[in-house]
Amino acid sequence: MAPRTTDTKQRMVDAAADLLSQQGTAGTTIDAVLARSGAPRGSVYHHFPGGRNQLVLDAVQMVGDRISRSIDAATGKEPREALDDFAAFWRRMLVRTDYRSGCPVVALAVGGAEQIPGADRLVAEVFATWQAKFTALLTRRGVTPKRARSLANLVLSATQGAVVLCRAERSTAPLDHVVAELSELLAAAA
Repeated sequence: MAPRTTDTKQRMVDAAADLLSQQGTAGTTIDAVLARSGAPRGSVYHHFPGGRNQLVLDAVQMVGDRISRSIDAATGKEPREALDDFAAFWRRMLVRTDYRSGCPVVALAVGGAEQIPGADRLVAEVFATWQAKFTALLTRRGVTPKRARSLANLVLSATQGAVVLCRAERSTAPLDHVVAELSELLAAAA
């Protein structure tokens, strides 16, 4: 049975997200996406009339939504548990890819967003959504809104920085250390 059209589109978006996380925006070419996804060349403009730019944006949006759902799944948990879940996502990704992958949203933010119309806005929206979700999680546990926003910003900044260090060191130790320090802060705040 031939794959459905939506399967082809999803494979291409998944491939673009993987490429972004491993090779950055410059390495996320149409040819690389086609090679990784196994999709036929005609699929590009059928599913992505905006070409590579649309494909990259769709991939970043997908990752943003996926991580947002994982933060939402932490509703009702203690902030430390939510942090552990968030870190576990990155830890699994790092180990699964032998430390070759980072965050596709970060990859677009630090290289290439200026070349893709709407990319700066999308990256800002994704990070703002993650921060708002962590802020809400903290405020539900009694942290003042101002402090919750500050802590949410710290959680995102520190974990994303730790992912970069993990890749460089080929170890989850930087992420583990960051999570341990942040856990104490979150416990004290809540």
